Amino acid sequence: MQATAQKFISHLSDPYADPVENRSRLRFAGGLFVMGVLHFVVPKQFEKVVPGWFPDPKAAVVWSGVAELGSGVLLAVPKTSKMGGWLATATLVAVYPANIQMAVDATRSGSKPAAIASWLRLPLQFPMIAKAFRYTR
Repeated sequence: MQATAQKFISHLSDPYADPVENRSRLRFAGGLFVMGVLHFVVPKQFEKVVPGWFPDPKAAVVWSGVAELGSGVLLAVPKTSKMGGWLATATLVAVYPANIQMAVDATRSGSKPAAIASWLRLPLQFPMIAKAFRYTR
């Protein structure tokens, strides 16, 4: 069993990349994959932050979940990591309005800690987008 796991993990490592970069790519891929899974486990939490101007919040959650799952899988495999980088970049840009909506809703709710955390979270999305874009090269 352990040999099988080691063989599987060896397929996820790019022999030409720096080991630190490999781990970073795999952590990023894992984070995207977990977030994608959460879209299907607790969809109502994600539907709440879909901006009101979007016509179908359920579809938005499903498709963004699929995109996050897909980008996580593609990023995890060295041969498809560039494609995963493109999909992750596009997905993170596409869901940014939901992050804004989350901050607006938290402000309207009157919860000062939630509002502060939500607004502080917005600029942190840009380094994530930049990191995803870095994997397109």
